[in-house]
Amino acid sequence: MPKGYWIGHVTVDDPHAYEAYRAANAAAFAKYGARFLVRGGPQEVVEGDLRPRAVVIEFPTIEAARECYTSPEYQAAMALRTPVSQADICIVEGYTPE
Repeated sequence: MPKGYWIGHVTVDDPHAYEAYRAANAAAFAKYGARFLVRGGPQEVVEGDLRPRAVVIEFPTIEAARECYTSPEYQAAMALRTPVSQADICIVEGYTPE
């Protein structure tokens, strides 16, 4: 079964308030086996336009990635994020060579 990934590009409008979201999302991410591969480090945009913060989160399966996003735990965390940031997030199935 392929892994699942969240790929996000985020603009944080209130860094102090965003910390509450980061603390709250830990429960959902632990429950669904998430692992951060990229979490807001320096980025160099070489083509197109992106938000200033990039995030890539790996899940053990694509189903876990989807379930995490719709879970009550993550939805509660997201309620803290949306007033203080703007995000573009997609859930992507990992590549499995044939």
